Amino acid sequence: MHRLLIVLALLLLAPLATAQVYKWTDAGGTVHYSETPPAQGTKFTRVTTTGTVEPPAPPASSQPTDHQETQAGPAKPVADTPENRGKLCASLKTNLAALQGGGPVVMQQDGKSVALDADQRKQQTASTQAQYDQYCRN
Repeated sequence: MHRLLIVLALLLLAPLATAQVYKWTDAGGTVHYSETPPAQGTKFTRVTTTGTVEPPAPPASSQPTDHQETQAGPAKPVADTPENRGKLCASLKTNLAALQGGGPVVMQQDGKSVALDADQRKQQTASTQAQYDQYCRN
């Protein structure tokens, strides 16, 4: 009885593994994929999907690309508007509260999460307080 239920479940799931997908391009040049065919008169192709999984992409090379260099570079300056100043001050205030609180503080350094020890925490608190005093005190 137990085996019969397993076989029945596998038979019911088999059509899902080989579903039909329709691919077409609309008048604007946008490519669409759908489980239902497009409107009549639209040219389309059927894409047969299977339950296989593509192997993971090879690791990226250690040579930085232009895109990676722009992300790693310094942040672009932001206009000094009251709205931007308010956002900065709110962010600094939140950071100060976290640094002065009793819980652990974790920061991103070189793409890795690093928990701050007591000395790093004091340093970060002093730096954040100095920024707050410079930009948010009137």
